[in-house]
Amino acid sequence: MNIDLISTESFSSGHPWDQYTWLRENAPIYRHPDPFGDFLWALSKYEDVRAVSRQTQLFSSYERGVMVGEPASDEELFAQRQMMLNMDPPQHERYRRLVSRGFTPRQAQMLKDRIDSLAREIVGDVAGKGECDLVADVAGRLPSGLIAELMGIPRSDGERLYQLTEIMHTTDHSVVTPEKQLEALMEMLVYADGVAREKRLNPSDDIASTLVQAEVEGDALSDAEFQWFFLLLVNAGGDTTRNLVSSGVQLLFDHPDQRARLISNLDALLPSAVEEMLRYTSPVSHFRRTAMEDTVIREQEVAAGEKVVIFYGAANRDEEVFERPDTFDVGRDPNPHLAFGGGGAHLCLGMHVARLEIASLLRELLTRLPDLAPAGEPRRLASSFIVGYHSLPVKFTTAV
Repeated sequence: MNIDLISTESFSSGHPWDQYTWLRENAPIYRHPDPFGDFLWALSKYEDVRAVSRQTQLFSSYERGVMVGEPASDEELFAQRQMMLNMDPPQHERYRRLVSRGFTPRQAQMLKDRIDSLAREIVGDVAGKGECDLVADVAGRLPSGLIAELMGIPRSDGERLYQLTEIMHTTDHSVVTPEKQLEALMEMLVYADGVAREKRLNPSDDIASTLVQAEVEGDALSDAEFQWFFLLLVNAGGDTTRNLVSSGVQLLFDHPDQRARLISNLDALLPSAVEEMLRYTSPVSHFRRTAMEDTVIREQEVAAGEKVVIFYGAANRDEEVFERPDTFDVGRDPNPHLAFGGGGAHLCLGMHVARLEIASLLRELLTRLPDLAPAGEPRRLASSFIVGYHSLPVKFTTAV
């Protein structure tokens, strides 16, 4: 078996499920060649992904960042460390507390009416057209619109930031050059700087105003800290939702029996269907950690400083945890998937909001566009990090 979990080509048709299966069965901790270094340890078993996620002192996000690829320069690493994603406890907890109250299950439920309203509006905008691109016209608009409202910026700006996010997540440099990615990053940081200036002058009841007024251990956030915090919230605020909705609809196209089953009992099955779509598609492929001291994983010695990469898609098909893991089952229960992370400090902050967004959009699509069908070849994201669709043409003749 040729194992390559790094290149965009390996993810051109989605996750490389056959490689994951081979690794779980033969090399659950695999010494994977790294084109930007000697090697990395690829982890494919549920138990190991979960364990590494929860041992933040032993497996660091801060030491060398969380991304796989060309090593960051010292200057780039300094900038990345301003983002909560690349922090370790206790620093991570101090920053997470600044915004966590806005993303609790209770707060998410308080947003439900607004989420449902946005979903109705977005599906209503395409209902009379007979066709659309499900990604750009539907799946991408709800999370970008909602995070814009939460941050206190115009919805049109939120949609532009979503476009920049896709550019930044492209890992195929024949599609998007590093120079274009840097331009997208700088545009987002400059925009964030403008938001900070505006919110300091005219604060309101939104997350951005909370951040510019926040203090961490008595010190206000610096301009750079605010910019990277803003970047994280905008990026993380939409990735899972827009990729899950489009991938979920494609799953229903591919499994008409499960689509019929879901529609026949939508209220009862929609929650479990959302969880199964998360498990089955695993929109975020992986994250990297750095071993901070010599340790052992499954009898394999791992030295301090070595790269350990946890693959969520592989863990979510682990035969030891999930019965019939390659079967798409909208009623699967229990379903302890790791699509929002393996637990611990870096469990996805926005997962409660994301679940509501996904369910609301799917409900609108399935009830208002009952004959929704493919209208052409879908195009996947050119990325080995975010697994989803860049475009998904669909058609419908009946709009309720």
